[in-house]
Amino acid sequence: MTTIILTIHLFLALALVIAVLLQRSEGGALGIGGGGGGGFMTGRAQANLLTRATAVLAAAFMATSLTLAILASQDRTPRSVLDQAVTPVPSAPARPVAPARPAVPLGR
Repeated sequence: MTTIILTIHLFLALALVIAVLLQRSEGGALGIGGGGGGGFMTGRAQANLLTRATAVLAAAFMATSLTLAILASQDRTPRSVLDQAVTPVPSAPARPVAPARPAVPLGR
């Protein structure tokens, strides 16, 4: 089920990016779909449609995000740091290490 929701989530993300890029920007230089007259729809109808489509896609994207977060958290068991028992590690006393003797005596 998580795979299906994740796939829908990715398609929604792609559609949301496309819907945002198709909208006419306030500056007038960044929008892709803001052309002149003679188009499929008038400027106002196109703006209303894209605004509503963006809102619906954003709501669906948020819903799938929350669903994925809830599904991911169901497999976990709640833990607390305070509930974990800390056992001290016994430290061994430091012993001096004798220097190694050379195999062949030096200086003879």
